[in-house]
Amino acid sequence: MADPAPLLPHYNSSDALNQAGKKRPPSVDDGLESYIGGNGFCQFLQATFVTFAWVFDAQQTFINVFTDAEPSWHCTGAGNDTLCSSESTTCGLPPGSWAWDLPAHASVVSEWGLQCAGSAIVGLPASAYFAGCLVGGLLLATLADSILGRKKMLFLSCFTMSLSAGLTVVSPNLWAYTAFRFLSGFARATIGTSALVLSTEMVSKKWRERISIMSFFCFTLGFLSLPAIAYINRGASWRTLYLWTSIPSLIYSVLIYFLINESPRWLLVRGRREEAIQTLKSMNDSVINSSFSKLVVVEEASDINIFSALRILWKKRWALRRLTATMIAGFGLGMVYYGMPLNVGNLGSNLYLSVTFNALAEIPSSLVTLYLVAKLNRRSLALTCMTMSGVFSLLCVVVTAKQWQMAAEVISFFFACTSFNVILIYSIELFPTCVRNSAISMVRQAIVLGGVFAPLLVAEGRKRSFLSFGVFGLVISCCGLFTASLPETRGRSICDTMEEEEYREREASNATP
Repeated sequence: MADPAPLLPHYNSSDALNQAGKKRPPSVDDGLESYIGGNGFCQFLQATFVTFAWVFDAQQTFINVFTDAEPSWHCTGAGNDTLCSSESTTCGLPPGSWAWDLPAHASVVSEWGLQCAGSAIVGLPASAYFAGCLVGGLLLATLADSILGRKKMLFLSCFTMSLSAGLTVVSPNLWAYTAFRFLSGFARATIGTSALVLSTEMVSKKWRERISIMSFFCFTLGFLSLPAIAYINRGASWRTLYLWTSIPSLIYSVLIYFLINESPRWLLVRGRREEAIQTLKSMNDSVINSSFSKLVVVEEASDINIFSALRILWKKRWALRRLTATMIAGFGLGMVYYGMPLNVGNLGSNLYLSVTFNALAEIPSSLVTLYLVAKLNRRSLALTCMTMSGVFSLLCVVVTAKQWQMAAEVISFFFACTSFNVILIYSIELFPTCVRNSAISMVRQAIVLGGVFAPLLVAEGRKRSFLSFGVFGLVISCCGLFTASLPETRGRSICDTMEEEEYREREASNATP
């Protein structure tokens, strides 16, 4: 086997400019494609195992739909019967004239008597979780690019999220419960990003999109498992649901630490050549051979710290423009993506079935994404899907029949899921390895920021549907327009340094008539 081109994770921009009109300098991606070739079984198995982090991510994200739901109730026949009816509210009824259909410990609302509390209080734990995601993303986003790497960041995030979710079962009151949800969200902030980046950086270009879609399938699996677990444990304490989800997640995080390798791309860009070589050999020993003895690696010269990736994104105007556009689109997307499952209770349908329908919508969404990303441009696909999600969300306000409202809500959520998948795949290709994890984390934090506002709009939507479905539709449609300003990335290899990305953009500009 002939020696592939040497890997050059960093080269000066002046060198790139001097090669205008010549062959593009070799990159880490070129070299890894040559060395990895096809994907070995061990390599594919590790990447697949990493994607399972999305299962536990989804469970903790949507668990409040069941633990914080207001249970149904019935009149007991005691006291003044004329005061109690199906049209009454429990707040205005005398004690003893009504009772919960399930034991009081089945929900946070019934256990702590929150049925008469304001919407801000009832939605506080869910909002605290998303607020924790936002703060955690801002503080932890750069660690995977700078100091810890993808693997250690994934382990620490998953382990801490699992531990805090497990400790939630000992919450004595709403305020302690809210604090644990904030901590769980804080730790969870980088799980999806680290898992997505690590898994896609382990495989060749041929499998990159498929591994990304596999991550989204795992998120769907986690989402789907929640109504099943909740239904099995109906009548049991809401604390049981946290135990069922936190213990498997804790075991998984330990396995990640001992069984999974670090990203070879990140190791090469950080100048850790020998570790990268050993990692590649362990993943695909049948292809990686003695030609590594001739490998030429130039270490990145910049000073690396926890703020270096964000500083690079801030200084480079083209990177800042891309980041701003994707974050604005992500904000509108997050409001619908996280808000729709929380809002199904306002439709008056069965909660278990409604959440299951929403979760099932993610399966065809992933399949459609896998097909469309290979056929259509990322930019037009993201814009179209976000617009369609907005249109069907607005239809939920216009139509009055419950079955048609439910259908429009599921379709809107389907397009939001597809947009979510496309935006994350798009972001992987828009930003080079040296800042990729930080950039995608910022995009996800913008998505989470939209989720922070979602519970408040859902609570207000109980009075007027336009304040939930209507606002959702307008925001995602308007924010989706910003994707039109992004460059197209379909069919191209990903870059590893800022200079390489700038050189490629210059080539594209020169090629445009």
